[in-house]
Amino acid sequence: MTDYTLYCFAQSGHSYKVASYLNLAGLHWSPRFVDFFAGEARSPEYRQINSMGECPVLVHGDVKLSQSGVILEYLVKETGHFAPENAEDAREVLRWVLWDNHKGSSQFGTTRFMLNFLPEKHRNEAVNSFLLGRCKAALTILNDHLNGRDWMVGSAPTLADLCCSSYLFYPEPFGFERANLPHIDAWLTRLEALPNWQHPYDLMPGHPLPGTA
Repeated sequence: MTDYTLYCFAQSGHSYKVASYLNLAGLHWSPRFVDFFAGEARSPEYRQINSMGECPVLVHGDVKLSQSGVILEYLVKETGHFAPENAEDAREVLRWVLWDNHKGSSQFGTTRFMLNFLPEKHRNEAVNSFLLGRCKAALTILNDHLNGRDWMVGSAPTLADLCCSSYLFYPEPFGFERANLPHIDAWLTRLEALPNWQHPYDLMPGHPLPGTA
């Protein structure tokens, strides 16, 4: 019997944040596939699991949590893995987790969806151009921050690294090219070298969509 069950699907960058934590920390966990693209997350049955109709959801014994930032904070307190080194670093980690939720993952995930998963007849060039500009601005901030740093905060990987990197491992285009952002590229390479690291499409279950394999 697994210690942790994660409701997730392979294309979800927010789910990947938690799945990556569980795997990198060597915890005993199992994925429970949510067929998001077939509408399962909006079903009455899934709404009983998460009223917000979103992934991820983590179940640990009697504890059930949604929202990746909350789940990751819970896991750090439970296991101690990827914890900040001191109180000052903890505040800085939180700063970057909140930045990612507003400026990073929210931009990257939306743009990636609009450019790759939304049917072409519904795509809007002006909207996509605006979103690509937002992604470029966020990526510039992230690349500048990583100049001269191995990790987002302190001397070891923390939640800030897992949150801010999650969407950057996906292959679908959304205005991100590793070769054009050398500090991000080097940082992602360091993350990929961590024991138990896996690509999101290897780590989580899901039906491959056209152009995602």
